[in-house]
Amino acid sequence: MANIIMFCILAVVILGSAVMCVTTTRIMRAATFMLFVLFGVAGLYFLLDYTYLGAAQISVYAGGVTMIYVFAIQLVSKRTLQGLTERVKASRMVWGGLLSVIGCATVILVLLKNVFLYAAIDGGHELPMKNIGEALVGAGKYQYVLAFEFISLFLLACIIGGLVVSRKEEEK
Repeated sequence: MANIIMFCILAVVILGSAVMCVTTTRIMRAATFMLFVLFGVAGLYFLLDYTYLGAAQISVYAGGVTMIYVFAIQLVSKRTLQGLTERVKASRMVWGGLLSVIGCATVILVLLKNVFLYAAIDGGHELPMKNIGEALVGAGKYQYVLAFEFISLFLLACIIGGLVVSRKEEEK
């Protein structure tokens, strides 16, 4: 019973913080709400007794959010950080909504193609963690190591791009 109550509390924190992260127009508040989301996910890992994943979630993503704070302070003007200039264009909202729907459809398609979902529904039993781990780091069909490699390259490109943008040009 206590696990269900903790799950409900963490779910409310995660969902509420995620909605606030997406809807706020101030970058520092968005980063703070994102930090709450990541801590909530770490709490779910601890609730499932996956202590390594919970500790990795906190250590990796807390450092990542710290970097977001640093880039936000460097890249955004002082007036924007104070909330004095806030502009939201309707076209950006439309494109953001369209990309969100496409992303949601992609996630649903991946879930429907996944073997784990049907095994859990049909058999009603949990899959061993070994099978899930092999699917995450395997290179075969319906395994995800290539996706993780692309994500790591994409994040590296984002970091390099952020450094290039934040670099101040010297006056000649």
